[in-house]
Amino acid sequence: MSTGRPSLVIVGAGPRGTGLLERIAANAPELYAGSGLDIHLVDPYPVGAGRIWREEQSPLLWMNSQAEDVTMFTDETVDMAGPVREGPTLHEWAQLDERTFADRQRQGAYLRWVYERTVAALPPGITVRHHARRALRVGGPREDRQRVWLEGRTRPLLADLVVLTLGHLDAELDDEQRDVAAYARENDLVHLPPDFTADSDLSALAPGEPVLVRGFGLAFVDLMVLLTEGRGGRHEGERYLPSGREPVLYVGSRRGVPYHSKIDYDWVGERPPLPRFFGPGEVDGLLARTDGFDFRRDVWPLVEKELGFAHYHRLFAAHPERTRIAWTDFEEKYAAADGGAEIQALVAAAVPDPADRLDLAALDRPLDGVRHTSYEELQSGLRGYIEDDLRRRHDPSHSPDLAVFLGLLSVYGQLVRLGDIGSWWHGFFSFLASGPPGPRLRQMLALSRAGILKFVGADMTVTAEDGVFRAGSATVPGVTIEARALVEARLPHPTVERTRDTLLRELYAEGAAGTPEGLLAVDPADGRVLDRSGTPHPRRFALGPHTDARGSGAFTRPRTGGPAFRQNDATARAALSFLRALACRTAA
Repeated sequence: MSTGRPSLVIVGAGPRGTGLLERIAANAPELYAGSGLDIHLVDPYPVGAGRIWREEQSPLLWMNSQAEDVTMFTDETVDMAGPVREGPTLHEWAQLDERTFADRQRQGAYLRWVYERTVAALPPGITVRHHARRALRVGGPREDRQRVWLEGRTRPLLADLVVLTLGHLDAELDDEQRDVAAYARENDLVHLPPDFTADSDLSALAPGEPVLVRGFGLAFVDLMVLLTEGRGGRHEGERYLPSGREPVLYVGSRRGVPYHSKIDYDWVGERPPLPRFFGPGEVDGLLARTDGFDFRRDVWPLVEKELGFAHYHRLFAAHPERTRIAWTDFEEKYAAADGGAEIQALVAAAVPDPADRLDLAALDRPLDGVRHTSYEELQSGLRGYIEDDLRRRHDPSHSPDLAVFLGLLSVYGQLVRLGDIGSWWHGFFSFLASGPPGPRLRQMLALSRAGILKFVGADMTVTAEDGVFRAGSATVPGVTIEARALVEARLPHPTVERTRDTLLRELYAEGAAGTPEGLLAVDPADGRVLDRSGTPHPRRFALGPHTDARGSGAFTRPRTGGPAFRQNDATARAALSFLRALACRTAA
């Protein structure tokens, strides 16, 4: 299909594709004025919302961000060459209370509106068409138009440029999951592999039956809601009134605890001046190393010092009565400290209460070394842990926690430039900074008291033997739970080799570079896809979580620099510049 006009195909029309389109609309008057352009959006799901945020899903499923913290629009904090085009946050657009945790249907409607506004803002001559199909393959020589084959069509779309904004993808089962699935089939058991919970068929989980759940993050929260309120139960105050249709959920994970509650108080006073110890200069130094870098050895000490600086800056500024020395003295010694031991000694002398000290290792593994003598004792202990977390995350006297959150956002914006740094950091960030709303943890407590939710503990093990699944934990040695159902409550991990997306898998098979973690390698400057020699493809770009330049999300909190917005702008400007030059050559 060709009109002879320049054309751009964007594969993925969810929030990342919409964000890219918004940057095209913002930059086109400067970079592409007066030229025709056909933009094709390819996605079987609705434009704007895509699969994850589509409006056709259960209204019980919430966002895990407050409405005031969700925007699709740039502001002056975004480090980009293109113009700022401000717009409303979710709470402003939907006229919600700013602290509301909106349901995903509402977010889907917001994203649809952002898409419609963006299309309306495109200059005359730039058209957009949505193809509600899957893209199966992209081909074509580096120096000529690309061909994008769509499901159900014999003729490809012709594109001068292709941008992949694929979002979160499904994955083929790994070896362990295949073995578990085969065992479940042989023994007439239920096994639900990693999936997007809203898309899972939960009907096989029978009322009253025990279900082992491996994973305690946001996917578990969705599962918990759909199997309780989704089956007719209801919460009244601190009590849960069951419908009788709920299974009994036995949940565990590596940490054995849920993600930390969202913080629910406002920042007051001076913010920590970030970045301080992990900024562009430090990232430049890491990238310049000829021998490469190791995350734990070379990057983590800088990150740890940055987060500590944010924490203690706030403690000394907001709660000086809980410190022993002046901030200027502490800051000078902290900056000069070389290594964790020096910092620990400084903190021990300057901050008398251990509860006011930042211990990232203890935060990451709160049940390390904890042992309970009985299963019932574990239930009580975990409820106490969750209650303490809720109190702390709603108490501004612990505002250094909010400073660490700001530090995490700053660090994430810098780490994007380093490419594939492994999966540990992303899990750590989500555990501390991207947990569930406080009301969800209160519901978790109510379900625990009602006997519908039971905690397994840390370092959960699952064995498949004797025709059942058995779970155990280091937290209660010697205790096991038997069940005929196992749910993997986590998102799929789609590497370029195991993704179910045929376009991405074939792109890799034909020579695109992948990282050790299985991410698609791209040029950090503008998102161009790299081949295995490190050469950028002139006509193919990629943005999003399937790449090694993945940011913290397609939308973000206002005035936090939005790494995804910065990437969208760079890619939009590179694409428009290429297409303008192409149009000029064609005209000549």
